[in-house]
Amino acid sequence: MLAVRESKEIEAQFQRRLGSYGGTVFGPLVVCTGGMHGNEPAGVLALQNVLRHMQQHHPPFNGKLVALAGNVAALYRGQRFIDFDLNRMWVPSRVYQLKEGILGEIETAESKEQHELLAVIEAQLAGKFSQAIFLDLHTTSSAGSPFGLISDTLANRRFAQALGTPIILGLEESIEGTLLNYINDLGHAALGFEAGQHHSASALKNHEAAIWITLVTAGCLPRQAVPHWRAQCRTLIEARRSLPSFFEVRYRHAIKPEDEFVMKPGYVNFQEVERGILLATERKGEVRAPERSWLFMPLYQAQGEDGFFLIRPVKPLWLKLAAWLRKFGIDRTLAWWPGVSRVMEDENSLVIDTRIARWFVIEICHLLGYRKHAKIGGKLVVIRRRQNN
Repeated sequence: MLAVRESKEIEAQFQRRLGSYGGTVFGPLVVCTGGMHGNEPAGVLALQNVLRHMQQHHPPFNGKLVALAGNVAALYRGQRFIDFDLNRMWVPSRVYQLKEGILGEIETAESKEQHELLAVIEAQLAGKFSQAIFLDLHTTSSAGSPFGLISDTLANRRFAQALGTPIILGLEESIEGTLLNYINDLGHAALGFEAGQHHSASALKNHEAAIWITLVTAGCLPRQAVPHWRAQCRTLIEARRSLPSFFEVRYRHAIKPEDEFVMKPGYVNFQEVERGILLATERKGEVRAPERSWLFMPLYQAQGEDGFFLIRPVKPLWLKLAAWLRKFGIDRTLAWWPGVSRVMEDENSLVIDTRIARWFVIEICHLLGYRKHAKIGGKLVVIRRRQNN
C-alpha cells in the first residue's frame, strides 16, 4: 500500500503545480496530470519521483515537462470527487463558458478545480514548442494489467504503442467530457494510462515507467538518461502478460446512484466472460453479459458512472490496414461514397444512410477512426476526434 503522509508533506504533495523540468531547449511540451480522481494518488507520487530524479541528476532535455495535480481538493480527502467528476466536465461548451466567465459563480468544488487546471494548461499551450503531448495518469478499482487509452489517431497510437501495454480504442468516444477528449479536439496528442489497482505498489512503478517511456518517445530524453531504461520497459511488458495489443469497446454499462449498482466480487480487468454470465446486480434486477467478450474496468468503489465495459481484441492486420488507408488519405474519400455525406463540411463527421450504404459500414468507419456513432432522424451519424497525425 502507498504510505499515507502527514500534514506538511501531504500539503506539498498535492499542490496544483507539482513541478517542471527543461524549458531551455526548444522541443516538445509534455504535460502530465495525476490525480484527476482524488482516490488515485499514484500518478502524483510517480510524477514527483521522476521530477526528483531529474532535478538531482540534471539530464539533457529537449522541450519541457510540466507535471500537474488534477483534483487537489479530492486528493486531500482521498475520494474520487467531491461534487462532480472532474474528468467528465471538459465538454467544449462548458469550457467555453468557463473561459468567458459565463458560468458566473464557481458553483462546485470541481468547478474551481477545473478553472485553475484550465488556466495552467492554457498558459503552457501559449508557449513555443514543436508538439504537445498530454499524459493523463489513472488507476482502477479492480486488479489487472496496466493499459493505455486513446482516441484513435495515428499520433496517439505511436505514443501508446511505445508503452508495450494493451491499448483500448473507443473508450474515450464512449465517455463525454474527459480531459483527453478536450485536448484531442485541440489537435494535440493525448494518452491516458491506467497503471493498475488503486494504492498498489505496482501502480506507482508502472506510472513511473510510463512517464519515462513517454519522455523518450517524445524526443525529450535520450534512453541513456533514463534510470534503468531496459527495466522500465520490461516492467510494462511483463505486466501485460500475454494480452493482445489492441482492444475496442463493445459495450458500456452506465449507472446512476439510484440504480444501486453492485458489481459481483472477484472480477478483474481483461477477464474473459461468457454471454449471460452474472456480472452485477441493480435495483431492477440482475445484470448479465450481453455477449461473449472481455470484462473491462469493473467498478469496485462507491463513486463512478461506469459499472463496467465489455471489450474485444482487434486483429493487428486491421490496424495496419487502417494506418495504410489513412496515410494515403482514403478516409477523405468517404463522403464521396453512395449514401455518405459530411455534416456541415466537417471532415470528422459523417451522415450515413444505411439503406444505401449497408455493408460493413461500422467496421469501415472504425478502421478510419470514426468510433462514435448515433442514430439521428433514421440515419447513422459517425464522428471521430480531430486527427493529429
